[in-house]
Amino acid sequence: MFQAARQLGRKQRALLKKYVWGRQTIEQLAEESERSHVWVKKHLDVALEHEQILMPQSTPIAADMTFWGRGYGVMVFRSPTLKKNLWWTESLFETPFVYRDGLTALRKQGWTVTSAVIDGKRGVAQVFEHAGIPVQYCQFHQVKTVTKYLTRKPKTEAARELRAVALMLSRATEQEFKNALATWYVKHETFFFEKSPAPHKKRGWEYTHKRLRAAYRSLKSNLSRLFTYQRYPELRIPNTTNTLDGMFSQIKNRIAVHRGLSRERRYKIISEILKGSTE
Repeated sequence: MFQAARQLGRKQRALLKKYVWGRQTIEQLAEESERSHVWVKKHLDVALEHEQILMPQSTPIAADMTFWGRGYGVMVFRSPTLKKNLWWTESLFETPFVYRDGLTALRKQGWTVTSAVIDGKRGVAQVFEHAGIPVQYCQFHQVKTVTKYLTRKPKTEAARELRAVALMLSRATEQEFKNALATWYVKHETFFFEKSPAPHKKRGWEYTHKRLRAAYRSLKSNLSRLFTYQRYPELRIPNTTNTLDGMFSQIKNRIAVHRGLSRERRYKIISEILKGSTE
């Protein structure tokens, strides 16, 4: 009986591997195995899952969340040095509490988080910093934020020059970047503080260049965490969360093959990909 159970487990694993990594649909698997759709779905749902066994150790982590619409997301903590996903969970919202849960879970398992790379979501940095962990804001996400406010082809001289400063992030030292941002501010201070009559109001004024101001404030407020990786070279901190962005793209490409997934089966596929098991 034990041997039969092991054999069934191997068949279920093989089925799951074809479904996830081979991108075969339920219909294709049913036809190939000469079974019903119900049989295939049942054995996919009970497929034995291969657990990664990693020795807890010191590592930097990249932490981020990806969403499918507004009602479903997955948070992942990944070691960029080990190239392994260490912890993940489903969540409806990206809040500091989810990051805290991940950090707590890793520490309980015996992991030592030496640094954290995050995308700059408000309140998240404090989760790690209160635990004595250096935080690096993703420079790629910072440039995206500036571009969101200024567009790729800004119309004003001040906006073009501010975007050019933002694009220096990946190749500048912290001091070079601070100097460039300060120089920009001095040059465009008058423009920065320009005001216009507030629309839809009988009285009052407002700042004319709101999006420019938002882009500058984002750079200024995040500045202390944009070059953490340079201050701690011995910790081997990445300056972006690109290691996770590529993983999220892979997940969404594979999920797109399977339409009409239940939440449980979708998470099963996501977990399989995050484990990185192709055995």
